[in-house]
Amino acid sequence: MSATVTAGVRIPTALLRPYRAAHIARRPHRLTAVRAASDGALEVCVKASTTVPDRLGDCPFTQRVLLTLEEKHLPYDMKLVDLSNKPDWFLKISPEGKVPLLKLEEKWVADSDVITQALEEKYPEPPLTTPPEKASVGSKIFSTFIGFLKSKDPSDGTEQALLSELTSFNDYLKDNGPFINGDKISAADLSLAPKLYHMEIALGHYKNWSVPESLSYLKNYMKTIFSMESFVKTRALHEDVIAGWRPKVMA
Repeated sequence: MSATVTAGVRIPTALLRPYRAAHIARRPHRLTAVRAASDGALEVCVKASTTVPDRLGDCPFTQRVLLTLEEKHLPYDMKLVDLSNKPDWFLKISPEGKVPLLKLEEKWVADSDVITQALEEKYPEPPLTTPPEKASVGSKIFSTFIGFLKSKDPSDGTEQALLSELTSFNDYLKDNGPFINGDKISAADLSLAPKLYHMEIALGHYKNWSVPESLSYLKNYMKTIFSMESFVKTRALHEDVIAGWRPKVMA
């Protein structure tokens, strides 16, 4: 079985084939998430905020999907799901009870890797594809961040492991940036940026830790992407990020 590579993950082409379609015209304006699905908006199930009613929650994988929709100028309708009390309608379309979930060609598609690649196949303009040789850049940052966040032992090496990954990424940006694929933002950036956002907030709150000033290319990368209109529009509230990571910290 052939496969497509996206953000460092190999996805069987057979999973994507049902979602291939002809090229469509680029939307002239970005449309907000409150547009009704009857207007042609794509339906996407997202985690609801646990701290503020009727707000988007803190899932970085969901933000990756929303960023893809925003950067491709596609209208979408967010369906907020309370993951602590999942409604029956949601469990019927997502038996595992996970988000994000996006409706494409009358089928509900799960997993951010599959969703974003399916969107790239169906809506190729503007292109967000990351070359396979660059797709895994920075891919270990998220796991090392979680390891450090959960750590109770300052000398267990988890902080150094994270610093090593961040330094490697900083050096990559120095030679190849400002984005992973050079001058243009791509799918790999849209996958990594929400995770860096969570890292910054969670480690700042629970560890009083921040990215060293010496990693200037990384800090500029984060500042640039975090200030993008699409990112500001789809980011989680700080309170939700902090609340979302609390169980792992307290475990």
